[in-house]
Amino acid sequence: MNIPDRAPGQVRIGIAVAVPEPYAGRLAAARSAAGDPLADLIPPHITLLGPTVIDQSDLDKVRDHLDHVAASVRPFEVHLRGTATFRPVSPVVFVALAQGIAECETIESRVRTGMLAQDLRFNYHPHVTIAHEVPDDRLDKAYEALRDFEARFEVTSFWQYEHGDDGVWRPQCEFGLGR
Repeated sequence: MNIPDRAPGQVRIGIAVAVPEPYAGRLAAARSAAGDPLADLIPPHITLLGPTVIDQSDLDKVRDHLDHVAASVRPFEVHLRGTATFRPVSPVVFVALAQGIAECETIESRVRTGMLAQDLRFNYHPHVTIAHEVPDDRLDKAYEALRDFEARFEVTSFWQYEHGDDGVWRPQCEFGLGR
């Protein structure tokens, strides 16, 4: 994972849709079984904005921006189905979205404006990572383990997470959709 450095007085945040239980537990277990060292540090999610460093003093402005974005989007359904990979470009196996792609793309493009505007390393592709930067045989195992995985859930919010000094991503603030 590409984690940007931060200086004193800054926080490292990420914006994501949380995958609810009972699906989150199964996805986390699959990531752990693949030997992904980040399995216990990153809850299952659909990224809307990857790791981003902001000044602590700007956090309220960022949250106002995120609240405005959330209010502009209605709740929607996500359908997760099967596995896919970014190999050979990136050593990642993920659970794919069969429904909810356009809505995630809309939110992502609105989040990544103003203070949070930034260039992307790769084109945005909503997904749920289940193995990242592990040996190929472990990527293959993760791919096979959830090839028939399927889940449907309503997305009614997204979260601002903060990356702690211990490496754990923790939810900090929830933003309800369509308010």
